[in-house]
Amino acid sequence: MTIPARSNTVIEFRGVGLTYPGPPAVRALHPCDLRIERGEFVTVVGPSGSGKSTLLNIAGLLDTPTQGHYLLNGIDTEAMGAARLAALRGAHIGFVFQAFHLLPHRSAQENVELAMLYRSVPRRRRRLRAATVLEHVGILHRAAALPTQLSGGERQRVAVARALVGEPSLLLCDEPTGNLDSATAAALLELLDTLNRDGMTIVVITHDAQVAQHGQRTITIRDGVLSDPACHSGDG
Repeated sequence: MTIPARSNTVIEFRGVGLTYPGPPAVRALHPCDLRIERGEFVTVVGPSGSGKSTLLNIAGLLDTPTQGHYLLNGIDTEAMGAARLAALRGAHIGFVFQAFHLLPHRSAQENVELAMLYRSVPRRRRRLRAATVLEHVGILHRAAALPTQLSGGERQRVAVARALVGEPSLLLCDEPTGNLDSATAAALLELLDTLNRDGMTIVVITHDAQVAQHGQRTITIRDGVLSDPACHSGDG
């Protein structure tokens, strides 16, 4: 079935839910509707085990919902196999994680370049594109440094550069300030604000109330149930 898409909507859940089969079966996300428009900055809050990671994993095409339809940039992902989902994820989504996930024996520049390696991007273009993005996030002067030679804030900027190098339409951030001190976290949030002003759609999962305030709106999730003015339960 073809579902009409809303042209300006990046994330659209239509009755999306996820239940792990068990036994016993565990409902990680109750069926819900959710829309995130192009250029929005949305934060997601909730206690540990509430379903925040499940929401992020579905939005990032890492987990497949067991019911409902997920449209990413108007593309219905329901019937897609793993290869098509991976290609769609690579073309549209950038990820930033709390733990950075940088390769320790590769320079900042190389860590960013590696994100393009499996897209058949020519080597010279990889270098130029990586340098451009590193400059954009304010870390080009440390391009030759190894992650062990970088501060936490610098490593997270490299991680942001790696997420942006594929020119995604959506940036998903999982506790991006979790390993940073308050001053460094503030600098990272300023960077995310700048990216958002430039048009990037950003979703940030956080436990930090100050980080949550950066969102244009905040979604709360508890026991797998979303609470958001633009979201309602799909259970009826």
